[in-house]
Amino acid sequence: MKDKDYQEIFSQFKGKEADLLPILLRIQEKEGYISEEAIRRISKFLKLSENQIYGVASFYPKYRFNPPGRKSIKVCMGTACHVRGGKFLSDAVGWKLGINIGQTTEDKRFDFQRATCLGCCTLGPVVKINDDVHSRMLVTGLKEILEKHD
Repeated sequence: MKDKDYQEIFSQFKGKEADLLPILLRIQEKEGYISEEAIRRISKFLKLSENQIYGVASFYPKYRFNPPGRKSIKVCMGTACHVRGGKFLSDAVGWKLGINIGQTTEDKRFDFQRATCLGCCTLGPVVKINDDVHSRMLVTGLKEILEKHD
């Protein structure tokens, strides 16, 4: 983001601590994630330490600290999906892509997120790749789907 982008966002706020979450949200909407530069600028604007900002932002799973990939993979870890094998699917995605939850592959092709619930409880376990929902997933089926997206 450029200086003018930050100025435009900050101009909508009074510089109070309560502005932190909406500022983070606007920056992520604009940039796709919360960069180190964004944290520094927010810190100066709100007069909060960078650690305080990271502490708050990292509490909420909706905030990202890595740039998104061209394709976003979300593994549902809600109760229904978790008990039906969501953890195994999550492990398989991480192994196949060589990244952990919250990270993006070096080539920026994929990012990998954990979803609290994708709202498809009767279809679990569920994996979402961009807007495509894949239900009743097994690790073998997931590997095939990931290979098609490679």
